[in-house]
Amino acid sequence: MISAVASVEIPQDTSWTAKLRQVEPKSSASDRRENSPSEMSGVRLTPIGAALAIALLLAVVGVAGLVTALLIAWGAPAMESVPTLSLASLLDMIKISGGAVAGVGGVIALVVAYRRQRVLETTSALEHSKEARERTRVFNERFATACGQLGEDSAAVRLAGVHALAGLADDWSAGRQTCIDVLCAYLRMPYEINAEPDASVNHRLHLQSMREVRRTIWRIIGAHLRLDATQPWNGHNFDFTGAVIDCDVPLYGARLSAGKMTFNGCQIVRGNVWFHNAEFSGCEVILSNMELIGGELSFQGATFSNNVIWLVGAKLRGGELSFGHTIFDGAEVWFHNAQFSGSKAWFDHARFVKGKAYFGSATFDGSEVTFEGASFEGGEVDLRAASGVKTALFGLPAAAPGLILPPRK
Repeated sequence: MISAVASVEIPQDTSWTAKLRQVEPKSSASDRRENSPSEMSGVRLTPIGAALAIALLLAVVGVAGLVTALLIAWGAPAMESVPTLSLASLLDMIKISGGAVAGVGGVIALVVAYRRQRVLETTSALEHSKEARERTRVFNERFATACGQLGEDSAAVRLAGVHALAGLADDWSAGRQTCIDVLCAYLRMPYEINAEPDASVNHRLHLQSMREVRRTIWRIIGAHLRLDATQPWNGHNFDFTGAVIDCDVPLYGARLSAGKMTFNGCQIVRGNVWFHNAEFSGCEVILSNMELIGGELSFQGATFSNNVIWLVGAKLRGGELSFGHTIFDGAEVWFHNAQFSGSKAWFDHARFVKGKAYFGSATFDGSEVTFEGASFEGGEVDLRAASGVKTALFGLPAAAPGLILPPRK
């Protein structure tokens, strides 16, 4: 299996560019709204003369309507014939005229203030839209530059691209999943694992430097999933389907409360995939059809609650699988059709509190499996359909709450 993978060459720029077409960023709904013609056409206002005429007309109609309503409600006053205009009446007329002029001025001031506010609001919206488009343009340029660096032949340039893409993911919340998808896609790309016996020194150094690029990506992902991460990537999806792992993967202390992490069909050739003390809650972890050939896949001290772990069809042919001191509290673990045929599988001191661990049709043949000190506190551990289960050798109790053993022959 290793030799088959080792024959694959390191991907060139063209294949990497084609791969990126699947994950290149697309404009979001907010970007489309910011670029919509209605927002970019500017403020549309009624001409000032027409606006003032309409406002004055509405004011006159409103006053007339109010006076009419009051006259209807209280009755019209008796009108007396006055032969001459008195000084008091003249002053009253002047006051009424002044009030009318002031009212007209107030209406004009309100119209002007409203138009000024509309202009300010629209101008501010256009500036905000312009700034948002400029930010999106800068993010897209950074994305294209970082992806271009990942396709370079030089490992140093690729490392720069990895860090640039991780920094962009921290800054660009809307495009964070896209940046993560690119990093995961790089890890899924086929590459040459072992150099041929007659390979030159330069070629061997090249392979080591490319392995360092992958190792750096794993370290960055692990650091962003821990509780102390400055900008956590929790809640996003991580797709490592079919990846070949030949280095240490430090995912210890990870906190996954949403999203999905997929190792479906991956191969662990060497190195250690560490989920020590990780917490999985409300997420889905898929390790179906994976192959453990060497190294270690360890969930030592991890906690699974209200989530699903799939190890359906997993082939454990070497290395070690550890669930020691792991807590299963409301989780479902599926080992259906898993093949334990050469690996060491540790469930020592694991706690099955709630949920279900189903080993239906799993086969134990040639692997060292132990449940020493495991506690069964109500969670269902179903081994009835598994073959090769050796109760005493595995350290399983003869009976425990939730433990379902194969029927005795």
